[in-house]
Amino acid sequence: MINKERIILGIDPGTTVTGYGLLRVNGNNAEMIALGVLELKKYIDHFHKLQKIFNRTLSLIDEFHPDILSIEAPFYGKNIQSMLKLGRAQGAAISAALYRDLPIYEYAPLKIKMSITGNGRASKEQVADMLRRFLKIPQEKMPKQLDATDGLAAAYCHFLQMNTPFQEAEYKSWKDYINKNKDKVKGTQRKKS
Repeated sequence: MINKERIILGIDPGTTVTGYGLLRVNGNNAEMIALGVLELKKYIDHFHKLQKIFNRTLSLIDEFHPDILSIEAPFYGKNIQSMLKLGRAQGAAISAALYRDLPIYEYAPLKIKMSITGNGRASKEQVADMLRRFLKIPQEKMPKQLDATDGLAAAYCHFLQMNTPFQEAEYKSWKDYINKNKDKVKGTQRKKS
């Protein structure tokens, strides 16, 4: 990864609560800039909630000038209506990022949890605790609502993906592998008797 400072905005979309977190990344180092939630319970009209998500995402972009939006994909559950509402909430945040020409990366909840805790079925509390440790966030600054740390987790997941690019090595044969990886292979020379 290039050692250029970047800011990642992470969003955990929801129609009741939308969580967000921002990371400042410099090389292999990441630090939390901000995290919080957008409370949407008081709005009865679903379309008004979407407008609030769009506006809040836009205001975060304008305030912090992120380079990337990393967003959690809707969870595929049994309730189709809930999934549709989550998809719309995600779409409102994505629309705000597109409006400001931000690149967008989407990660499944399982991928986010797996990248941070090593367990795709980790609880929200476990994810929050790992983020607190990794980013050295004092306990008193940790939010009570875990939707905020879920937003930060989306940003941190992208940070981890940026720093561990998948690169497939090309080898023509075992001999080619050995020649290119002498430090990894021991005892490759046979003794003559």
